[in-house]
Amino acid sequence: MTFDKDKTLEFCNTFSKNTLMETLNIEYIDAGSDFLTAKMPVNSSVHQPMGLLHGGASVALAESVGSAASHFFIDAKSQEVRGIEISANHLKSIREGFVFGTARIIHKGKSLHLWEIKITDEAGNLISLCKLTNMVLTKENK
Repeated sequence: MTFDKDKTLEFCNTFSKNTLMETLNIEYIDAGSDFLTAKMPVNSSVHQPMGLLHGGASVALAESVGSAASHFFIDAKSQEVRGIEISANHLKSIREGFVFGTARIIHKGKSLHLWEIKITDEAGNLISLCKLTNMVLTKENK
């Protein structure tokens, strides 16, 4: 199967309508056969009380991009993805602008996917480093 960047980004952005990703203004902006990148604005809607990007918003970006990226490797008709563990190290603060979350696969198994998600600012500075484990499940007939 040939990778189609435009179709992948369209799928991810459409799939995110009426979800937390839309609430946080997360937009999928780049993709390749082994990565997915999304951006999120940093403003008061994602600040913690000190006026900095909230760590929970960073984690929401990381889980969103890592979970969406797992769709590259499943049969969406018969399988679905669930995030089962995420960890984050917040290394630098940011008050405004955009952050970019890029997920890259570390392990692609039949039932588990392990992702590294780097969250950077517009200058490429590392803001947070996250690790996400996704479980691949067989869809139940409903």
